[in-house]
Amino acid sequence: MESPPKVIIQKNEADSSTKIMVQIGVHNSRANIDEDLPLRKWLYSWLLDPNIDNNYQKDVDRWISSLIVLNLFVLLFEHVPAIFEPNKHLFHLFDMFSVIVFTLEYFMRLCLAAEDEEFKNSKYPYLKYITSPFAIIDLLSVMPFYLQAFISIDLRMLRFLRLLRILKLFRVLIPAYKEFKLANQGRTFRQKIHALVFPSIYGGSLQGIFDTFIVVWVIVSVIAVVLESVFAIHYILNIQFIILDTVAVAVFTMEYCMRIYSCVEEPGFEKAILGRFKQAKTTSSIIDFLAVLPFFLEVFLHHLFDLRFFRVFRLLRLLKLTRYTGATSTLTTVIAREWPVLAASAFIMLLMVVLTASLGYLFEHDAQPEKFENIPQSIYWAVITLASVGYGDISPITPMGRIMTIILALLGIGIFAIPAALLSSAFTDQLRIERETLKNELYDMLADGIISPEEADIINREAKRLHLSEEEVQRLIEKAKYDRELKDDIAGLPLHKIAASPTHAVEHFKTLMSQIRQLGIMTDKAEFEAAALDNARLSPKELGLWQFINKT
Repeated sequence: MESPPKVIIQKNEADSSTKIMVQIGVHNSRANIDEDLPLRKWLYSWLLDPNIDNNYQKDVDRWISSLIVLNLFVLLFEHVPAIFEPNKHLFHLFDMFSVIVFTLEYFMRLCLAAEDEEFKNSKYPYLKYITSPFAIIDLLSVMPFYLQAFISIDLRMLRFLRLLRILKLFRVLIPAYKEFKLANQGRTFRQKIHALVFPSIYGGSLQGIFDTFIVVWVIVSVIAVVLESVFAIHYILNIQFIILDTVAVAVFTMEYCMRIYSCVEEPGFEKAILGRFKQAKTTSSIIDFLAVLPFFLEVFLHHLFDLRFFRVFRLLRLLKLTRYTGATSTLTTVIAREWPVLAASAFIMLLMVVLTASLGYLFEHDAQPEKFENIPQSIYWAVITLASVGYGDISPITPMGRIMTIILALLGIGIFAIPAALLSSAFTDQLRIERETLKNELYDMLADGIISPEEADIINREAKRLHLSEEEVQRLIEKAKYDRELKDDIAGLPLHKIAASPTHAVEHFKTLMSQIRQLGIMTDKAEFEAAALDNARLSPKELGLWQFINKT
Protein backbone atom coordinates (compact mmCIF):
# COMPACT_ATOMS: atom_id res chain seq x y z
CA MET A 1 0.00 0.00 0.00
CA GLU A 2 1.08 3.49 -0.67
CA SER A 3 1.93 5.58 2.36
CA PRO A 4 -0.42 8.50 2.87
CA PRO A 5 0.57 11.94 1.61
CA LYS A 6 1.87 14.61 3.93
CA VAL A 7 1.02 18.31 3.86
CA ILE A 8 3.99 20.49 4.69
CA ILE A 9 3.47 24.17 5.46
CA GLN A 10 6.49 26.44 5.19
CA LYS A 11 6.21 30.05 6.41
CA ASN A 12 8.51 32.79 5.25
CA GLU A 13 9.12 35.16 8.16
CA ALA A 14 10.38 37.93 5.86
CA ASP A 15 7.18 38.50 3.90
CA SER A 16 4.74 36.39 6.01
CA SER A 17 3.99 34.30 2.94
CA THR A 18 3.04 30.65 3.23
CA LYS A 19 4.20 27.83 0.99
CA ILE A 20 2.17 24.65 1.10
CA MET A 21 3.57 21.42 -0.25
CA VAL A 22 1.94 18.00 -0.40
CA GLN A 23 4.14 14.94 -0.35
CA ILE A 24 2.52 11.78 -1.72
CA GLY A 25 3.63 8.30 -0.70
CA VAL A 26 5.20 7.69 -4.14
CA HIS A 27 7.75 10.36 -5.03
CA ASN A 28 9.28 11.12 -8.37
CA SER A 29 12.36 12.79 -6.90
CA ARG A 30 14.79 11.44 -4.35
CA ALA A 31 16.23 13.14 -1.29
CA ASN A 32 18.87 15.80 -1.73
CA ILE A 33 21.73 14.40 0.35
CA ASP A 34 25.13 16.04 0.31
CA GLU A 35 27.58 13.84 -1.59
CA ASP A 36 30.51 15.28 0.39
CA LEU A 37 29.37 13.56 3.58
CA PRO A 38 31.59 10.82 5.03
CA LEU A 39 30.82 7.49 3.39
CA ARG A 40 29.30 5.95 6.52
CA LYS A 41 26.98 8.89 7.16
CA TRP A 42 26.13 9.11 3.46
CA LEU A 43 25.12 5.44 3.36
CA TYR A 44 23.12 5.76 6.57
CA SER A 45 21.30 8.83 5.22
CA TRP A 46 20.33 7.03 2.05
CA LEU A 47 19.50 3.57 3.40
CA LEU A 48 18.50 3.68 7.07
CA ASP A 49 17.68 7.19 8.28
CA PRO A 50 13.91 7.34 8.99
CA ASN A 51 14.00 11.12 9.41
CA ILE A 52 14.91 11.90 5.78
CA ASP A 53 12.06 11.96 3.30
CA ASN A 54 12.49 10.37 -0.14
CA ASN A 55 15.52 8.26 0.77
CA TYR A 56 15.59 4.45 0.42
CA GLN A 57 14.82 3.59 4.06
CA LYS A 58 11.17 2.70 3.44
CA ASP A 59 12.11 0.76 0.32
CA VAL A 60 14.64 -1.30 2.30
CA ASP A 61 12.06 -2.08 4.99
CA ARG A 62 9.43 -2.91 2.37
CA TRP A 63 11.63 -5.38 0.47
CA ILE A 64 12.95 -7.02 3.64
CA SER A 65 9.36 -7.41 4.92
CA SER A 66 8.28 -8.97 1.63
CA LEU A 67 11.16 -11.45 1.78
CA ILE A 68 10.20 -12.37 5.36
CA VAL A 69 6.61 -13.10 4.30
CA LEU A 70 7.87 -15.19 1.37
CA ASN A 71 10.02 -17.18 3.79
CA LEU A 72 6.94 -17.92 5.85
CA PHE A 73 5.10 -19.35 2.84
CA VAL A 74 8.16 -21.34 1.80
CA LEU A 75 8.31 -22.91 5.26
CA LEU A 76 4.68 -23.92 4.93
CA PHE A 77 5.28 -25.57 1.55
CA GLU A 78 8.31 -27.43 2.93
CA HIS A 79 5.85 -29.46 5.00
CA VAL A 80 4.25 -30.77 1.81
CA PRO A 81 6.44 -33.67 0.60
CA ALA A 82 4.85 -33.73 -2.86
CA ILE A 83 6.08 -30.16 -3.41
CA PHE A 84 9.25 -30.15 -1.34
CA GLU A 85 10.91 -33.38 -2.43
CA PRO A 86 11.03 -32.73 -6.22
CA ASN A 87 12.13 -29.12 -5.68
CA LYS A 88 14.63 -29.46 -2.85
CA HIS A 89 17.32 -27.58 -4.76
CA LEU A 90 15.00 -24.61 -5.42
CA PHE A 91 14.03 -24.39 -1.74
CA HIS A 92 17.70 -24.54 -0.80
CA LEU A 93 18.62 -21.80 -3.27
CA PHE A 94 15.84 -19.57 -1.95
CA ASP A 95 17.00 -20.17 1.61
CA MET A 96 20.58 -19.28 0.64
CA PHE A 97 19.38 -16.12 -1.09
CA SER A 98 17.35 -15.13 1.99
CA VAL A 99 20.26 -15.77 4.33
CA ILE A 100 22.62 -13.71 2.15
CA VAL A 101 20.17 -10.79 2.10
CA PHE A 102 19.51 -10.96 5.86
CA THR A 103 23.23 -11.29 6.59
CA LEU A 104 24.08 -8.28 4.45
CA GLU A 105 21.32 -6.34 6.19
CA TYR A 106 22.68 -7.32 9.63
CA PHE A 107 26.25 -6.23 8.83
CA MET A 108 25.04 -3.08 7.10
CA ARG A 109 23.12 -2.05 10.21
CA LEU A 110 26.09 -3.02 12.37
CA CYS A 111 28.55 -0.95 10.32
CA LEU A 112 26.23 2.06 10.30
CA ALA A 113 25.22 1.81 13.97
CA ALA A 114 27.51 4.70 14.88
CA GLU A 115 25.27 7.04 12.85
CA ASP A 116 22.00 5.80 14.38
CA GLU A 117 20.38 8.18 16.88
CA GLU A 118 19.76 5.26 19.25
CA PHE A 119 23.40 4.13 19.43
CA LYS A 120 25.72 6.95 18.38
CA ASN A 121 25.78 8.64 21.81
CA SER A 122 26.89 5.41 23.47
CA LYS A 123 30.53 4.85 24.35
CA TYR A 124 30.44 1.57 22.42
CA PRO A 125 27.77 2.04 19.71
CA TYR A 126 28.56 -1.22 17.92
CA LEU A 127 28.34 -3.27 21.11
CA LYS A 128 25.10 -1.56 22.06
CA TYR A 129 23.66 -2.39 18.64
CA ILE A 130 24.72 -6.05 18.90
CA THR A 131 22.93 -6.37 22.25
CA SER A 132 19.78 -4.54 21.09
CA PRO A 133 16.58 -6.63 20.65
CA PHE A 134 16.34 -6.00 16.90
CA ALA A 135 19.96 -7.00 16.31
CA ILE A 136 19.47 -10.22 18.31
CA ILE A 137 16.41 -11.05 16.21
CA ASP A 138 18.35 -10.32 13.00
CA LEU A 139 21.16 -12.59 14.15
CA LEU A 140 18.84 -15.42 15.17
CA SER A 141 17.13 -15.28 11.78
CA VAL A 142 20.35 -16.34 10.00
CA MET A 143 22.18 -18.26 12.74
CA PRO A 144 20.49 -21.65 12.07
CA PHE A 145 21.80 -21.65 8.50
CA TYR A 146 25.41 -21.19 9.64
CA LEU A 147 25.07 -23.54 12.60
CA GLN A 148 24.09 -26.48 10.41
CA ALA A 149 27.49 -26.20 8.68
CA PHE A 150 29.22 -27.03 11.98
CA ILE A 151 26.57 -28.75 14.08
CA SER A 152 24.26 -31.57 13.06
CA ILE A 153 20.79 -30.07 13.48
CA ASP A 154 17.56 -31.96 13.00
CA LEU A 155 15.70 -30.62 9.96
CA ARG A 156 12.52 -30.07 11.98
CA MET A 157 14.44 -28.04 14.56
CA LEU A 158 16.07 -26.06 11.75
CA ARG A 159 12.68 -25.19 10.28
CA PHE A 160 11.44 -24.12 13.70
CA LEU A 161 14.43 -21.83 14.24
CA ARG A 162 13.91 -20.29 10.80
CA LEU A 163 10.46 -19.21 11.94
CA LEU A 164 12.31 -16.62 14.01
CA ARG A 165 12.69 -14.63 10.78
CA ILE A 166 9.10 -13.51 11.12
CA LEU A 167 10.14 -11.60 14.25
CA LYS A 168 12.08 -9.28 11.96
CA LEU A 169 8.73 -7.71 11.05
CA PHE A 170 8.75 -6.07 14.46
CA ARG A 171 11.38 -3.67 13.10
CA VAL A 172 8.55 -2.13 11.05
CA LEU A 173 5.68 -2.77 13.45
CA ILE A 174 7.16 -1.34 16.65
CA PRO A 175 7.98 2.17 15.29
CA ALA A 176 4.53 2.29 13.66
CA TYR A 177 2.91 1.22 16.94
CA LYS A 178 4.81 3.87 18.90
CA GLU A 179 3.70 6.52 16.40
CA PHE A 180 0.10 5.27 16.66
CA LYS A 181 0.21 5.24 20.45
CA LEU A 182 1.57 8.79 20.58
CA ALA A 183 -1.05 10.10 18.14
CA ASN A 184 -3.89 8.47 20.13
CA GLN A 185 -2.94 9.50 23.65
CA GLY A 186 -6.03 10.26 25.72
CA ARG A 187 -8.42 8.69 23.23
CA THR A 188 -10.82 5.86 24.02
CA PHE A 189 -10.34 2.23 23.00
CA ARG A 190 -13.12 2.53 20.39
CA GLN A 191 -11.50 5.64 18.92
CA LYS A 192 -8.20 3.77 18.65
CA ILE A 193 -9.91 0.87 16.85
CA HIS A 194 -11.54 3.41 14.52
CA ALA A 195 -8.15 5.00 13.79
CA LEU A 196 -6.77 1.56 12.95
CA VAL A 197 -9.46 0.44 10.48
CA PHE A 198 -10.74 3.74 9.05
CA PRO A 199 -8.47 6.31 7.33
CA SER A 200 -7.92 9.32 9.58
CA ILE A 201 -5.21 11.66 10.83
CA TYR A 202 -4.76 9.40 13.87
CA GLY A 203 -3.99 6.19 11.96
CA GLY A 204 -0.46 6.93 10.80
CA SER A 205 1.75 4.15 9.45
CA LEU A 206 0.03 1.46 11.51
CA GLN A 207 -3.26 2.01 9.69
CA GLY A 208 -1.41 1.60 6.39
CA ILE A 209 0.17 -1.63 7.65
CA PHE A 210 -3.26 -2.91 8.71
CA ASP A 211 -4.66 -2.19 5.24
CA THR A 212 -1.69 -3.95 3.66
CA PHE A 213 -2.25 -6.96 5.94
CA ILE A 214 -5.89 -7.22 4.84
CA VAL A 215 -5.01 -6.78 1.16
CA VAL A 216 -2.37 -9.53 1.36
CA TRP A 217 -4.86 -11.93 2.95
CA VAL A 218 -7.48 -11.09 0.33
CA ILE A 219 -5.04 -11.86 -2.49
CA VAL A 220 -3.73 -15.04 -0.82
CA SER A 221 -7.21 -16.37 -0.05
CA VAL A 222 -8.48 -15.68 -3.58
CA ILE A 223 -5.43 -17.40 -5.10
CA ALA A 224 -6.08 -20.36 -2.79
CA VAL A 225 -9.72 -20.56 -3.92
CA VAL A 226 -8.61 -20.54 -7.57
CA LEU A 227 -5.91 -23.21 -7.05
CA GLU A 228 -8.29 -25.31 -4.97
CA SER A 229 -10.35 -25.88 -8.11
CA VAL A 230 -7.38 -27.72 -9.67
CA PHE A 231 -7.75 -31.34 -8.58
CA ALA A 232 -4.01 -32.16 -8.68
CA ILE A 233 -3.20 -29.19 -6.40
CA HIS A 234 -6.21 -29.69 -4.14
CA TYR A 235 -5.28 -33.34 -3.62
CA ILE A 236 -1.82 -32.38 -2.38
CA LEU A 237 -2.68 -29.24 -0.38
CA ASN A 238 -6.11 -30.13 0.96
CA ILE A 239 -5.19 -29.62 4.62
CA GLN A 240 -3.25 -26.44 3.87
CA PHE A 241 -6.22 -24.98 2.00
CA ILE A 242 -8.52 -25.68 4.95
CA ILE A 243 -6.11 -24.06 7.43
CA LEU A 244 -5.51 -21.07 5.18
CA ASP A 245 -9.24 -20.52 4.62
CA THR A 246 -9.92 -20.77 8.36
CA VAL A 247 -7.25 -18.19 9.16
CA ALA A 248 -8.49 -15.91 6.35
CA VAL A 249 -12.07 -16.08 7.64
CA ALA A 250 -10.83 -15.31 11.17
CA VAL A 251 -8.95 -12.25 9.87
CA PHE A 252 -11.86 -10.98 7.78
CA THR A 253 -14.37 -11.61 10.59
CA MET A 254 -12.18 -9.70 13.02
CA GLU A 255 -11.91 -6.80 10.56
CA TYR A 256 -15.70 -6.81 10.00
CA CYS A 257 -16.42 -6.73 13.73
CA MET A 258 -13.86 -3.95 14.28
CA ARG A 259 -15.50 -1.83 11.57
CA ILE A 260 -19.03 -2.37 12.91
CA TYR A 261 -17.87 -1.69 16.48
CA SER A 262 -15.98 1.54 15.72
CA CYS A 263 -18.11 2.96 12.89
CA VAL A 264 -19.99 5.21 15.36
CA GLU A 265 -16.87 7.42 15.33
CA GLU A 266 -17.45 8.13 11.62
CA PRO A 267 -19.49 11.24 10.67
CA GLY A 268 -23.06 10.19 9.90
CA PHE A 269 -22.85 6.93 11.90
CA GLU A 270 -22.83 8.35 15.44
CA LYS A 271 -25.86 6.50 16.90
CA ALA A 272 -25.03 3.27 18.72
CA ILE A 273 -27.62 1.02 17.06
CA LEU A 274 -28.85 2.90 14.01
CA GLY A 275 -25.30 3.98 13.13
CA ARG A 276 -24.03 0.40 13.16
CA PHE A 277 -27.07 -0.81 11.23
CA LYS A 278 -26.44 1.93 8.66
CA GLN A 279 -22.80 0.85 8.42
CA ALA A 280 -23.85 -2.78 7.97
CA LYS A 281 -26.01 -1.72 4.99
CA THR A 282 -23.16 0.00 3.14
CA THR A 283 -21.80 -1.71 0.04
CA SER A 284 -18.35 -2.31 1.54
CA SER A 285 -19.82 -3.89 4.70
CA ILE A 286 -22.10 -6.16 2.66
CA ILE A 287 -19.04 -7.31 0.67
CA ASP A 288 -17.16 -7.95 3.94
CA PHE A 289 -20.10 -9.98 5.24
CA LEU A 290 -20.43 -12.05 2.06
CA ALA A 291 -16.67 -12.73 2.15
CA VAL A 292 -17.06 -14.83 5.33
CA LEU A 293 -20.69 -16.04 5.01
CA PRO A 294 -19.96 -19.19 2.89
CA PHE A 295 -17.53 -20.48 5.52
CA PHE A 296 -20.02 -20.23 8.41
CA LEU A 297 -22.92 -21.59 6.37
CA GLU A 298 -20.87 -24.63 5.41
CA VAL A 299 -19.70 -25.19 8.99
CA PHE A 300 -23.13 -24.98 10.65
CA LEU A 301 -25.45 -26.27 7.91
CA HIS A 302 -23.36 -28.90 6.12
CA HIS A 303 -25.33 -31.73 7.80
CA LEU A 304 -28.60 -30.37 6.37
CA PHE A 305 -27.62 -29.28 2.87
CA ASP A 306 -24.82 -29.83 0.39
CA LEU A 307 -23.31 -26.36 0.43
CA ARG A 308 -20.05 -27.06 -1.39
CA PHE A 309 -21.24 -24.89 -4.27
CA PHE A 310 -21.04 -21.94 -1.84
CA ARG A 311 -17.25 -22.18 -1.93
CA VAL A 312 -17.10 -20.40 -5.27
CA PHE A 313 -18.66 -17.35 -3.60
CA ARG A 314 -15.45 -16.97 -1.63
CA LEU A 315 -14.15 -15.22 -4.74
CA LEU A 316 -16.31 -12.29 -3.61
CA ARG A 317 -13.41 -11.51 -1.26
CA LEU A 318 -11.72 -9.97 -4.26
CA LEU A 319 -14.32 -7.19 -4.09
CA LYS A 320 -12.86 -6.19 -0.72
CA LEU A 321 -10.02 -4.61 -2.66
CA THR A 322 -12.44 -1.98 -4.00
CA ARG A 323 -12.22 -0.29 -0.59
CA TYR A 324 -8.58 0.57 -1.25
CA THR A 325 -9.01 2.31 -4.61
CA GLY A 326 -11.12 5.28 -5.67
CA ALA A 327 -11.50 4.00 -9.23
CA THR A 328 -14.61 1.94 -8.41
CA SER A 329 -16.39 4.85 -6.70
CA THR A 330 -15.56 7.08 -9.66
CA LEU A 331 -16.89 4.46 -12.08
CA THR A 332 -20.10 4.11 -10.02
CA THR A 333 -20.58 7.88 -10.12
CA VAL A 334 -20.01 7.91 -13.89
CA ILE A 335 -22.57 5.14 -14.49
CA ALA A 336 -25.16 6.86 -12.27
CA ARG A 337 -24.59 10.20 -14.03
CA GLU A 338 -24.64 8.80 -17.56
CA TRP A 339 -27.32 6.19 -16.93
CA PRO A 340 -30.01 7.81 -19.19
CA VAL A 341 -27.60 7.85 -22.15
CA LEU A 342 -26.33 4.34 -21.38
CA ALA A 343 -29.92 3.10 -21.09
CA ALA A 344 -30.75 4.62 -24.49
CA SER A 345 -27.73 2.95 -26.10
CA ALA A 346 -28.60 -0.34 -24.37
CA PHE A 347 -32.12 -0.09 -25.80
CA ILE A 348 -30.72 0.37 -29.31
CA MET A 349 -28.40 -2.60 -28.77
CA LEU A 350 -31.36 -4.70 -27.63
CA LEU A 351 -33.31 -3.76 -30.76
CA MET A 352 -30.34 -4.69 -32.93
CA VAL A 353 -29.95 -8.05 -31.17
CA VAL A 354 -33.64 -8.93 -31.58
CA LEU A 355 -33.64 -7.76 -35.22
CA THR A 356 -30.48 -9.74 -36.01
CA ALA A 357 -31.80 -12.86 -34.28
CA SER A 358 -35.11 -12.58 -36.17
CA LEU A 359 -33.40 -12.17 -39.54
CA GLY A 360 -31.01 -15.01 -38.76
CA TYR A 361 -33.96 -17.25 -37.95
CA LEU A 362 -35.77 -16.12 -41.11
CA PHE A 363 -32.89 -16.84 -43.50
CA GLU A 364 -31.19 -19.82 -41.80
CA HIS A 365 -33.98 -21.83 -40.13
CA ASP A 366 -34.71 -23.97 -43.17
CA ALA A 367 -31.02 -24.57 -43.94
CA GLN A 368 -29.90 -25.16 -40.30
CA PRO A 369 -32.95 -26.05 -38.17
CA GLU A 370 -30.77 -27.51 -35.40
CA LYS A 371 -28.75 -24.26 -34.97
CA PHE A 372 -31.47 -21.70 -35.74
CA GLU A 373 -34.32 -23.63 -34.16
CA ASN A 374 -36.13 -20.52 -32.91
CA ILE A 375 -35.57 -16.79 -32.32
CA PRO A 376 -34.51 -17.10 -28.64
CA GLN A 377 -31.86 -19.64 -29.64
CA SER A 378 -30.70 -17.28 -32.43
CA ILE A 379 -30.09 -14.48 -29.89
CA TYR A 380 -26.81 -16.17 -28.87
CA TRP A 381 -25.58 -16.03 -32.46
CA ALA A 382 -26.80 -12.41 -32.81
CA VAL A 383 -24.88 -11.21 -29.74
CA ILE A 384 -21.54 -12.81 -30.68
CA THR A 385 -21.96 -11.50 -34.25
CA LEU A 386 -22.80 -7.89 -33.30
CA ALA A 387 -20.09 -7.87 -30.64
CA SER A 388 -17.54 -9.00 -33.28
CA VAL A 389 -16.62 -12.05 -31.18
CA GLY A 390 -17.51 -14.69 -33.74
CA TYR A 391 -16.78 -18.03 -32.06
CA GLY A 392 -17.65 -19.88 -35.26
CA ASP A 393 -19.79 -22.53 -33.63
CA ILE A 394 -22.87 -21.04 -35.35
CA SER A 395 -22.52 -19.35 -38.73
CA PRO A 396 -24.88 -18.66 -41.67
CA ILE A 397 -24.55 -20.76 -44.83
CA THR A 398 -27.22 -19.23 -47.09
CA PRO A 399 -26.28 -16.32 -49.39
CA MET A 400 -28.90 -13.98 -47.88
CA GLY A 401 -27.85 -14.99 -44.37
CA ARG A 402 -24.20 -14.18 -45.09
CA ILE A 403 -25.02 -10.81 -46.70
CA MET A 404 -27.21 -9.92 -43.75
CA THR A 405 -24.45 -10.97 -41.35
CA ILE A 406 -21.86 -8.75 -43.07
CA ILE A 407 -24.15 -5.70 -42.90
CA LEU A 408 -25.20 -6.24 -39.28
CA ALA A 409 -21.65 -7.03 -38.15
CA LEU A 410 -20.47 -3.68 -39.54
CA LEU A 411 -23.37 -1.91 -37.84
CA GLY A 412 -22.63 -3.76 -34.61
CA ILE A 413 -19.06 -2.45 -34.49
CA GLY A 414 -20.37 1.10 -34.14
CA ILE A 415 -23.45 0.42 -31.99
CA PHE A 416 -21.73 -1.88 -29.48
CA ALA A 417 -18.87 0.63 -29.18
CA ILE A 418 -21.21 3.42 -28.04
CA PRO A 419 -21.36 2.40 -24.33
CA ALA A 420 -17.58 1.94 -24.17
CA ALA A 421 -17.01 5.36 -25.73
CA LEU A 422 -19.56 6.96 -23.39
CA LEU A 423 -17.96 5.41 -20.31
CA SER A 424 -14.47 6.37 -21.43
CA SER A 425 -15.32 10.03 -22.08
CA ALA A 426 -17.52 10.25 -18.97
CA PHE A 427 -14.79 8.69 -16.81
CA THR A 428 -12.25 11.24 -18.04
CA ASP A 429 -14.75 14.05 -17.50
CA GLN A 430 -15.51 12.82 -13.97
CA LEU A 431 -11.82 12.82 -13.08
CA ARG A 432 -11.60 16.40 -14.36
CA ILE A 433 -14.64 17.38 -12.27
CA GLU A 434 -13.19 15.76 -9.14
CA ARG A 435 -9.86 17.50 -9.64
CA GLU A 436 -11.68 20.82 -10.11
CA THR A 437 -13.60 20.06 -6.93
CA LEU A 438 -10.34 19.43 -5.09
CA LYS A 439 -9.00 22.75 -6.42
CA ASN A 440 -12.10 24.56 -5.17
CA GLU A 441 -11.71 22.90 -1.77
CA LEU A 442 -8.09 24.05 -1.66
CA TYR A 443 -9.30 27.53 -2.64
CA ASP A 444 -11.63 27.61 0.38
CA MET A 445 -9.00 26.10 2.69
CA LEU A 446 -6.56 28.88 1.82
CA ALA A 447 -9.04 31.58 2.81
CA ASP A 448 -7.52 31.86 6.31
CA GLY A 449 -4.00 31.00 5.17
CA ILE A 450 -3.89 27.97 7.49
CA ILE A 451 -4.24 24.28 6.66
CA SER A 452 -5.74 22.55 9.70
CA PRO A 453 -5.08 18.83 10.40
CA GLU A 454 -8.62 18.03 9.26
CA GLU A 455 -8.11 19.93 6.00
CA ALA A 456 -4.75 18.23 5.51
CA ASP A 457 -6.46 14.87 5.97
CA ILE A 458 -8.99 15.77 3.25
CA ILE A 459 -6.16 16.69 0.87
CA ASN A 460 -4.38 13.42 1.69
CA ARG A 461 -7.44 11.28 1.03
CA GLU A 462 -8.42 13.03 -2.18
CA ALA A 463 -4.88 13.00 -3.56
CA LYS A 464 -4.60 9.28 -2.88
CA ARG A 465 -8.09 8.52 -4.26
CA LEU A 466 -7.49 10.46 -7.48
CA HIS A 467 -3.98 8.95 -7.88
CA LEU A 468 -2.41 12.39 -8.10
CA SER A 469 1.34 12.73 -8.10
CA GLU A 470 3.18 15.16 -5.87
CA GLU A 471 3.70 17.55 -8.79
CA GLU A 472 0.02 17.47 -9.80
CA VAL A 473 -1.16 18.23 -6.28
CA GLN A 474 1.40 21.01 -5.99
CA ARG A 475 0.11 22.54 -9.24
CA LEU A 476 -3.45 22.46 -7.92
CA ILE A 477 -2.34 24.13 -4.69
CA GLU A 478 -0.43 26.84 -6.56
CA LYS A 479 -3.42 27.45 -8.86
CA ALA A 480 -5.80 27.72 -5.89
CA LYS A 481 -3.36 30.01 -4.11
CA TYR A 482 -3.02 32.20 -7.21
CA ASP A 483 -6.81 32.42 -7.57
CA ARG A 484 -7.13 33.33 -3.90
CA GLU A 485 -4.47 36.04 -4.21
CA LEU A 486 -6.12 37.34 -7.39
CA LYS A 487 -9.41 37.67 -5.55
CA ASP A 488 -7.74 39.49 -2.68
CA ASP A 489 -5.98 41.83 -5.16
CA ILE A 490 -8.64 44.37 -6.16
CA ALA A 491 -6.65 45.61 -9.11
CA GLY A 492 -6.72 42.15 -10.66
CA LEU A 493 -10.51 41.95 -10.61
CA PRO A 494 -12.63 42.94 -13.64
CA LEU A 495 -14.11 46.43 -13.41
CA HIS A 496 -17.72 45.21 -13.17
CA LYS A 497 -16.81 43.05 -10.15
CA ILE A 498 -15.08 46.00 -8.51
CA ALA A 499 -18.14 48.17 -9.14
CA ALA A 500 -20.40 45.54 -7.59
CA SER A 501 -18.80 46.20 -4.19
CA PRO A 502 -18.81 49.84 -2.91
CA THR A 503 -15.85 49.07 -0.64
CA HIS A 504 -13.86 47.69 -3.57
CA ALA A 505 -14.93 50.67 -5.71
CA VAL A 506 -13.66 53.15 -3.10
CA GLU A 507 -10.35 51.31 -2.73
CA HIS A 508 -9.96 51.15 -6.49
CA PHE A 509 -10.67 54.90 -6.79
CA LYS A 510 -8.02 55.63 -4.14
CA THR A 511 -5.55 53.49 -6.08
CA LEU A 512 -6.27 55.38 -9.30
CA MET A 513 -5.86 58.74 -7.53
CA SER A 514 -2.52 57.62 -6.13
CA GLN A 515 -1.37 56.54 -9.58
CA ILE A 516 -2.32 59.94 -11.06
CA ARG A 517 -0.30 61.70 -8.35
CA GLN A 518 2.68 59.42 -9.04
CA LEU A 519 2.34 60.18 -12.73
CA GLY A 520 2.35 63.93 -11.99
CA ILE A 521 5.56 63.58 -9.99
CA MET A 522 7.35 61.43 -12.54
CA THR A 523 6.44 63.37 -15.74
CA ASP A 524 7.13 66.93 -16.85
CA LYS A 525 3.92 68.87 -16.13
CA ALA A 526 4.42 71.49 -18.85
CA GLU A 527 5.04 68.88 -21.56
CA PHE A 528 2.11 66.83 -20.28
CA GLU A 529 -0.28 69.79 -20.49
CA ALA A 530 1.02 70.72 -23.98
CA ALA A 531 0.44 67.14 -25.16
CA ALA A 532 -3.03 67.16 -23.57
CA LEU A 533 -4.01 70.39 -25.42
CA ASP A 534 -2.61 69.14 -28.73
CA ASN A 535 -5.57 67.97 -30.85
CA ALA A 536 -7.72 68.22 -27.70
CA ARG A 537 -6.55 64.88 -26.31
CA LEU A 538 -8.00 65.90 -22.94
CA SER A 539 -11.08 68.03 -22.47
CA PRO A 540 -10.78 71.23 -20.35
CA LYS A 541 -12.58 69.48 -17.49
CA GLU A 542 -10.22 66.47 -17.65
CA LEU A 543 -7.18 68.73 -17.73
CA GLY A 544 -8.59 70.79 -14.86
CA LEU A 545 -9.08 67.60 -12.83
CA TRP A 546 -5.47 66.61 -13.54
CA GLN A 547 -4.21 70.00 -12.37
CA PHE A 548 -6.43 69.90 -9.28
CA ILE A 549 -5.23 66.45 -8.22
CA ASN A 550 -1.58 67.36 -8.62
CA LYS A 551 -2.00 70.57 -6.57
CA THR A 552 -3.46 68.76 -3.55
